[in-house]
Amino acid sequence: MKIFFLILTSFTLYANSILTNYRINGIDNIEKQMDLDLSKKAYWSKYIQNIDTTFGYLESDAKILTCDKNSSTLNLYTKDSNKMYSLKKKYSAYTGKIKGDKITEGDLKTPIGIYKILKRLTKEDKLDPFYGPLAYVTSYPNIYDTYSGKNGDGIWIHGLPAKKKRDEFTKGCIAINNKNIRSLNSSIDIQNTILIIDSGKVTQGISKNELSSILSELFRWRYSWLYDDIDGYLNFYDSKFVRYDGMTMENFKRYKSRVFKKQESKTIIFNNINIIPYPDSKQTYQITFKEYYRSDTFKFTGDKVLIIRLDKNHKIKILTEK
Repeated sequence: MKIFFLILTSFTLYANSILTNYRINGIDNIEKQMDLDLSKKAYWSKYIQNIDTTFGYLESDAKILTCDKNSSTLNLYTKDSNKMYSLKKKYSAYTGKIKGDKITEGDLKTPIGIYKILKRLTKEDKLDPFYGPLAYVTSYPNIYDTYSGKNGDGIWIHGLPAKKKRDEFTKGCIAINNKNIRSLNSSIDIQNTILIIDSGKVTQGISKNELSSILSELFRWRYSWLYDDIDGYLNFYDSKFVRYDGMTMENFKRYKSRVFKKQESKTIIFNNINIIPYPDSKQTYQITFKEYYRSDTFKFTGDKVLIIRLDKNHKIKILTEK
């Protein structure tokens, strides 16, 4: 009861301070303070305390497919009624003939990374019977693959030919038997499924401390962006940053400096944030979110992707973005 009273008292004092600030300085001052508060680790540490971070911080209700190449399995995880991830299905799978991460087209390797499913192919799409009754096209190469100099395409999850034998490996795709791919098809929504491929078991039980650091840093980056702090904003970018379209850090600096000089009032909202540690990469994370941006001269609503590195001081450095 005493703890509840202290919490209620603290909340009342905070609410009163906001109201007083609003009375004296107006809504803009309050909004700026709240934007700053969103960049504090203490807020995020408390916010995610009871959130399942098995695979990272996931605001979406995404279903997770993990592929363990060493054990040749494809695993489906879904959230239960308590919003906790649990294993729903485990499928035996074939992967690339050659071990290791995919680097170039035709190297017979299955890539390691985080991917979306772009579309489903069936016989109505003239799918070759070699790939079974259906196939899912993945987003390989993603922006981190491109940043890392990898190439190739056509990485699918697919079935098996019904009327002829095939090798127990693929040229880089993930193949499961036709009964299982039909089961998978009834269990996922391709618009809301994330595929994580690793050489071994995909890491689970992600550190809440690291995730709260990343979230606070993400909103500190947003704060610099909102309030035209060009030096603070650019400090979030790695010296080897390259944008998805090939823009180098030097050109990016010049471009952003011109934009920030306009000193425009902006609205920037992030939602549906997902933060997942990148497989086989130390302290590297993929951040995706829906971005709503409005200024006098530019409007954007859509998907945003950042690949970031978390340094020893728990500060983020953006390696690439789209």
